Amino acid sequence: MIRAVIFDLDGVLVSTDDLHYRAWKQLADAEGIQFDRAINHRLRGVSRMQSLEIILERAARSYSPERKAAMADAKNAAYRDLLSTLTPADALPGADAMLSALQARGVKTAVGSSSRNASLILEKLGWSDRFDAVVDGNDIQHSKPHPEVFVLAAKRLGVPPAQCLVVEDAAAGVDAARRAGMAVFGIGTPDRLPGLIRLAPSLADVSVDDLLREG
Repeated sequence: MIRAVIFDLDGVLVSTDDLHYRAWKQLADAEGIQFDRAINHRLRGVSRMQSLEIILERAARSYSPERKAAMADAKNAAYRDLLSTLTPADALPGADAMLSALQARGVKTAVGSSSRNASLILEKLGWSDRFDAVVDGNDIQHSKPHPEVFVLAAKRLGVPPAQCLVVEDAAAGVDAARRAGMAVFGIGTPDRLPGLIRLAPSLADVSVDDLLREG
């Protein structure tokens, strides 16, 4: 029996992909590093510093740890500036209705995100008080595919991992959920989430009954 649903944030409840891309592109262009949307796709579900390391694979020079930290901070500042444009209208299709349906059934809900900006995003969406728990990059030591974010969310919800369902759109998040001992429902397509049987293009394409169905 599923007693709690833990949602990844970006790509499941809201899409800030383009904002991330624009912020990383700004940094890469300033450093003369090739960066495009194909490379950006590799950044899905990984931490800011891991994303920076992927981008720096194409750099013509090496960077000190201090410089990398400064670059990551600059990217985050640019991204947070772009987040100022986010509104409740930017919630992905079906997200608001699914949250309401789950809460009407007494199913606990949480956000489990590697982002350090989850609270700001939820505030912009008008969802600061919408979830029973929020765990983000500020709460964890290990990013996905490490299961820490989901294990901590389950602990804060007071629900055993075996009774939690994770809704994810990235392979790293799917791996993290499985390592946490939780069921997984994917948002996306089979080519992006290979091997995952239960999935839909968006939350608007799945009913609450199908989401909570075991198996």
